[in-house]
Amino acid sequence: MRILVYKWKAYNYADILETFTELGYEYITVERDLDHYDEHAGFEAELAEIVQREQCEMIFSVNYFALITTVCQKLMIPYVVWTCDNPLISMYHKNVFAPCNYFFTFDQTNYLEFQGMGVEHIWYLPLAVNTKRLDYLLDQTNDFAAYANDIAFVGSLYERNSYDRLRPALPEYLRGYFDAAVWAQQCISGGNILEEMITVDILEQLEEHFKLEKSKDSFSDLGLIFSTTVLGFKTAADQRRRALLELSKKYAVTIYSNSDTSSLSRVRYGGSLDYWSEMPKVFAATKINLNFTIPNIKSGLPLRIWDILGSSGFVLSNYQSEIPDLLQIGEHLDTYGSMEELLEKCEYYLAHDKIRKEIAENGFKEVAAHHTYVHRLQTLLELAFNSTENEV
Repeated sequence: MRILVYKWKAYNYADILETFTELGYEYITVERDLDHYDEHAGFEAELAEIVQREQCEMIFSVNYFALITTVCQKLMIPYVVWTCDNPLISMYHKNVFAPCNYFFTFDQTNYLEFQGMGVEHIWYLPLAVNTKRLDYLLDQTNDFAAYANDIAFVGSLYERNSYDRLRPALPEYLRGYFDAAVWAQQCISGGNILEEMITVDILEQLEEHFKLEKSKDSFSDLGLIFSTTVLGFKTAADQRRRALLELSKKYAVTIYSNSDTSSLSRVRYGGSLDYWSEMPKVFAATKINLNFTIPNIKSGLPLRIWDILGSSGFVLSNYQSEIPDLLQIGEHLDTYGSMEELLEKCEYYLAHDKIRKEIAENGFKEVAAHHTYVHRLQTLLELAFNSTENEV
């Protein structure tokens, strides 16, 4: 079995490729930066030539690219996709219904939505972690003190979100309505109301101020795009900033980010981190690692949770509805449902080192035993290949 892997800047490609090798699969990689991924005659021809020359039996990518479906349809080979973003706007394309596609989505709401639309091959598959890689790195580490914190968050503040740029141009009613929607979403744990807030009446008014650009074969709509790429990112920006500011009033809090953190006056800026060499050290050395899930991920677990657990770090996350299906709250990690509960649990776990360390250890053991890339990719390949064999 030889796999052609289309690579872009997703963090988990190196772990996926390592696992393909471990499972006995050969692969070749192709990387191209394109302006548009729905169709590109030149790149489609190049991909087809590589597949035939290298005798590849499938194409794999993290997230979906409609032009690859076009190639796989012509060559009659499967296109296997594992998502890491939700909603994945590129999936709202007519090519998604092609029988050559095999989708594995990390968010159950995304799975149920596209299954309901009639997508033929789609499964739910959570994200994963490479505990072997992290174990090796951390075993060689002797500078944990440089990465130690009481409370830390690694991630973006989304301070350059498009809502802040658009808001001054909106009429007063829409500004007030969207501001209220963003605030209401921040008060909800484990759910998403933003898309439902974009009613027909609101859409009609919004169309005068927000231009939706999409390809001719896309069936994404204004409500989906605005609720996710505009309001979703704005909610995450406000949510993260507010939580970090509230915590910093009482505790020592550090943020590691490429974002502008100047508005977080009491929060220590730790700089940006290399995903491979530095981030695991922060997760391992920090007492409480925060996870704030962007509302666009409606039910699934973001990669950050798996990376923290795989580094033997303690996770305190906002509640996501899939967490109890995959991990035990209070045994492998902990969650909060409100700002008050976040503050209370930080106080508790900073005062109870033994309990916190036991939870972190249990979390690592759980992901090492059941949630590695070997587990996930074995499942992915078995389901995809069994499905294709049954259709021959």
